[in-house]
Amino acid sequence: MKDRDTIRRDQLTALKQLLTELVRQKNAFYLPRLEAAGLTEGVDSLEQFFTSMPFTRKAELVEDQRLHPPYGSNLTYPLDRYVRIHQTSGTSGSPLRWLDTREGWAFVIGNWQQVFRASGVEAPDRVFFPFSFGPFLGFWAAFDAAAELGCLVLPGGGLTSKGRLQVLEDNRATVVCCTPTYAIRLGEMAQSEGLRVDSVHTVIVAGEPGGSIPGVRRRISELWDGARVLDHHGMTEIGPVSYPNLNVPGLLHIIEDSYLAEVLDPETLEPISDDRPGELVLTTLGRHGSPLLRYRTGDLVRISQRPADELGTADLALEGGILSRVDDMVVVRGVNLYPAAIEKVVRRFPEISEYRVELRTRRSMLEARIDIELEQSASAEADTLCRALADALQTAFQLRIPVSSVDAGSLPRFELKAKRWHRIEGED
Repeated sequence: MKDRDTIRRDQLTALKQLLTELVRQKNAFYLPRLEAAGLTEGVDSLEQFFTSMPFTRKAELVEDQRLHPPYGSNLTYPLDRYVRIHQTSGTSGSPLRWLDTREGWAFVIGNWQQVFRASGVEAPDRVFFPFSFGPFLGFWAAFDAAAELGCLVLPGGGLTSKGRLQVLEDNRATVVCCTPTYAIRLGEMAQSEGLRVDSVHTVIVAGEPGGSIPGVRRRISELWDGARVLDHHGMTEIGPVSYPNLNVPGLLHIIEDSYLAEVLDPETLEPISDDRPGELVLTTLGRHGSPLLRYRTGDLVRISQRPADELGTADLALEGGILSRVDDMVVVRGVNLYPAAIEKVVRRFPEISEYRVELRTRRSMLEARIDIELEQSASAEADTLCRALADALQTAFQLRIPVSSVDAGSLPRFELKAKRWHRIEGED
């Protein structure tokens, strides 16, 4: 196991190589920034990099691609060096197109292989990918990584949910990769259609908070015949970032061989070393063709205080995984609400199959309400469950949030990132 000093020394070596390549190739996006920061001759320490290099924000990348369409100026090499293109989901603004060279894609695949190895996935496994295989990065890299590990990979694009479950059953898949929401959806459908999922021993989820929330993990595991549920997170413009710890559910480790990570106070931008929530800032150390330096991810995390000997690795550990998005917070009657915090409370109730949060301004104040859809077997208990959830929310947030039940099948189901929060414009 590498100790912290070794990790930091290796990161500095990789960072020096990255900066040298950006300057040598005259990366049009970063070279002026490096010149302004006085870093064209490299860095002597990570501390020098942290204090001198400005942050990169997503809005800057979006604007750069608007000014230099279609791919922007953050391309270290000539365009003919690039072999892959993916696009962000655009759920928090304009989508980004992201290119990779062969070397950059190998970096991405290598990180996903670390996720698989940490999850106990091995060559005999049959890994099923029930997602659309569109321009969103999704599990494209995981698909290639599983194949390189020697697994049998099963694509599920272009199929209905029932069709995907039939593929899973016919091929006796042992591992499934999807979002937490879709894992619940498939599990519910498998039960209602009488399709078998007992061959699956591991469900790896990503794309939204949930895999590190105990109630969500428990619900998925119940629906998948006791399969182990593991979390992971990444971003199209960054790549696969974290891997699970099999001995500590709900904890994620940063792949520090590949990413230089900082956790900063979102307002003061000062480093956080204790267990207060902070924003995760990342530098990609191996994706030279489309790098990001000190990228403000917008992900809210909490550094674990557990010792490395207990965790089995000195890689930075995040307690509870990704807690939420910094910009997802809403203030309802003076209370800060994050989607992941609401999800954590809702998923205590296994009778709730889906939910939706509505935000509306009344008398110049933002208010929230929640609609819940219940399992068919719990429909007679709707009033009782609505009161129970409202009481649980009151206890958690000291805030009264009205809860109502809706008809079965009336709320949307999601394959990729769920969109459960809806703001209704205009005052009521």
